Formats: sequence, C-alpha cells, structure tokens
Amino acid sequence: MAFLCRSAALLLRPCKTAPVALSAARLCSSGGQYEYIVVEKRGEKKNVGFIQLNRPKALNALCDGLMREVGHALDSFEADNGVGAIVITGSERAFAAGADIKEMQNRTFQECYGGNFLAHWNRVSTVKKPVIAAVNGFALGGGCELAMMCDIIYAGEKAQFGQPEILLGTIPGAGGTQRLTRAVGKSLAMEMVLTGDKIGAQEAKQSAFELTLAEGNRLEKRLFHATFATNDRKEGMTAFVEKRKASFQDN
Repeated sequence: MAFLCRSAALLLRPCKTAPVALSAARLCSSGGQYEYIVVEKRGEKKNVGFIQLNRPKALNALCDGLMREVGHALDSFEADNGVGAIVITGSERAFAAGADIKEMQNRTFQECYGGNFLAHWNRVSTVKKPVIAAVNGFALGGGCELAMMCDIIYAGEKAQFGQPEILLGTIPGAGGTQRLTRAVGKSLAMEMVLTGDKIGAQEAKQSAFELTLAEGNRLEKRLFHATFATNDRKEGMTAFVEKRKASFQDN
C-alpha cells in the first residue's frame, strides 16, 4: 500500500529493545548493489523497505557515498507500489555517530558554498511514504539529523541523541537547528546545539520559530557553509581526526 502524504508529527517512543533486528554482519547488500548500506524488503508481505547503515568500523559515520546510496534506495522503494513504509536503522552500538569528519576536514568554504554541500542529504525528508528511524546507541550530529528527517523515531533505551558540531568549531548543517526545536522544544534544543551535550531517549520524549522549516534549513546550511571559512572549524575537525583536544582561537 502506497502512502501519498507524510505524517506531520515527529514522535520519540522509547522501547526496551530495538524494534528491528540489527544484524549487519549477517546481511549482505542486494545483488552487491550497495557498498555502505544493506537494502531489503521485510515483513510477512515484503511490504516494508529496510535500509541498514553498514559502516561498523566507523560507527556508521555518514560519508557522501553512504548518503547517496540511501537516496538511491529511497528512490527505489518510493517507486515500488508493493512497499508501504520504510525503516532506516543502524547497529546496536550506533545508529550513526555523525558525519564523516575525515571527509569534511579539508573542505573549503568555496567548495561547500559553491557545491551546496549536504544538499542531497535532504532526500529522506521528501519521501512520500512513511519513513521510520529505529535508533539504538549513538545518533549524533548528522546521525541525529538523519533520524529527525524521518516521520517517526523508535528509540531504544540506550539511544543517545546530540548535535556536538559546536565542539568541532562548526554548526549543524543538515537541519539540526531547525528540526531539533520542533522535536524537543526550543530551550533543550538551544542547550544541545550550544554545548554539544547528548540526551537520552527518555529525556528526548519528555521534552527558529520565526522561519518556516524550509527557510530555516536554507539559512542553516549557508551558515554551516560559512564556518568552513574559519580557522576554528579547521582546527576542530583536525583535532577530532588526530584525537586531541582542540585549541580554538575564536577566528
């Protein structure tokens, strides 16, 4: 059954165990089509599209190739009249620990702004069929943003959400500052974005209004691109890759 419209509500529902079996090591991509994700149809009637992020050594860090593969899988499921809903999940340890910092580390402002960096990540939010995020472990940075692009989040008790980009000298760039306020409220969202602190599934459940979501996302992305012109952004990401404490100079 195909859904022609998407739910307007974003729900956070903690559960004792993940609602989807997380077994990346025992699964393989359909026909060898994908390198970074596992794609299947599940359910008794094979009417649930299943996408599992599958970069275990990198805690499912979201590299450009992975997100493009997710987009291709979503296109396929959206065109399949036999698929009524789509699930995106990761592993027991991490839904996605963030964007791939090594891939972003040496990007320049000109590359980010001119190429509209991360623009294609928004594909998840434009799918016309319901998309469910099944989250266990870390959902940080881009991983938190990816979960929030989905219509419903089912979170395990050990799930941790956060937008720690500030610790790298940058800001969220895929909707974090906009969707987070709608998901957990303005006060908690500001605390998460400005401190980089993480919250658990229970706190997320209990808990930028001047712009529309689309306008806010555009503004956020351009401000995110602008951080790539700063020395602190370069220092923050380099320190992360080199596994040392960043030395920010406020420039």
